[in-house]
Amino acid sequence: MDVLSSRVLLRPIDLAATQQFYRDVLQLAVAREFGPAQQPGMVFFLGNGLLEVSGHRPPGKPSTLVLWLQVRDVQAELEQLTARGATVQREARKEDWGLIEAWIQDPDGTRIVLVQVPEGHPIRRDVREP
Repeated sequence: MDVLSSRVLLRPIDLAATQQFYRDVLQLAVAREFGPAQQPGMVFFLGNGLLEVSGHRPPGKPSTLVLWLQVRDVQAELEQLTARGATVQREARKEDWGLIEAWIQDPDGTRIVLVQVPEGHPIRRDVREP
């Protein structure tokens, strides 16, 4: 398979509120908008990937998507995000596997895991033989 491009698709219950969250609270840059002016789809830059927030899913059907976002400083990001209205599901803590994680959620209930890779963690080290 020759994959030329990819993105994650999120179908929210409340399209406008969810797009506003990713644009204004997380402050992700908009890569493009498409579709009808009254309910456009939006594609956001998401690190080295893309997140498309478009369409709808029926109320009562929970989101199964979890976004994993690596940041430089989880605590600093949590402070900024809560000041902009983000809902914290779980405060930052060091996991058994050594990463520092905090959980927030978008207005649609999608979990967003903020991850900090501490100094000395194997993800930061090149463990290949010299």
